[in-house]
Amino acid sequence: MSQSLFPGSSGAKRALDPRAYAPQPRRSSKARRQELEVKLAALQQDYAELHTAIFEAAQVHRRLCAPRLVRHGNFEIASEIFAVRHLPGDFFTAEETNDGVVLALGDICGKGLAAGMWTAHLVGLVGAHTTKTSAPEAIIAGVNRDICAMTSVVPLASMFLLKLDPGTGFVEYSSAGHPPALLLRANGKLESLSEGGLLLGVLSDAAYVGGSFKLGAGDVLMIYSDGITESLNHAGEEFGYARLEQQLRRAQTAPADTTVSADTMLFSVLGAVQDFAATRSLIDDMSLVIVRQDGC
Repeated sequence: MSQSLFPGSSGAKRALDPRAYAPQPRRSSKARRQELEVKLAALQQDYAELHTAIFEAAQVHRRLCAPRLVRHGNFEIASEIFAVRHLPGDFFTAEETNDGVVLALGDICGKGLAAGMWTAHLVGLVGAHTTKTSAPEAIIAGVNRDICAMTSVVPLASMFLLKLDPGTGFVEYSSAGHPPALLLRANGKLESLSEGGLLLGVLSDAAYVGGSFKLGAGDVLMIYSDGITESLNHAGEEFGYARLEQQLRRAQTAPADTTVSADTMLFSVLGAVQDFAATRSLIDDMSLVIVRQDGC
């Protein structure tokens, strides 16, 4: 039977009990302030831990990449990466093989932590395929197949990869949708290196072709990410290819009886980009690599 509705029943007493509607005591302003201070302290602790984690991730990224200055035989290789946010989506690696050294500059599409987290995976793929073959187009094709085979979200990335024989200066290369590298000869002739194929992660069966050249005394090879050419000044102008080529020529020029190292040229070009942008913030990660014979 249902519960009694008469006033004398216990159910009615519970429903009409005035204590159920009694106002709750108000907290004092001091208590509320203490509660807010506790919450603020917890947020500050979370921020500090997140900042530490991001810093540690950036250090891991640095260790995954090649040292900033590397020498192989008579060749000097200088590199630098600047992140637009906490963790760069660009990477640069140098893997020694039986017949030379394989260099790879990659640029994950996107910025920040998501792009930065993909770099570790791509660096691993490059290293894995370099142990199987040293042919640049074959390495890139293998990396592309592995990326496209992923069942999760597939990252898009560009990459310029080359194999340098330090004994002869002979270079083989291939590009996966990456900005053309620039080869400035000692005689002033400028060559654009763009042989390759599609971005990584577009088509699993994409074909890649390779090119080759010899890097001789006084020649300079510059590899870069599009963050360099797309840097903006306060007028909204891009640094662009023309300024990059002009600055490369300036950096190559040295006074009589002196030499310009790869490291000096690297910072000459980067300094020009930073002067152009002035105080305007970066809009994309910037990477730059200079390869030349040491002492030439």
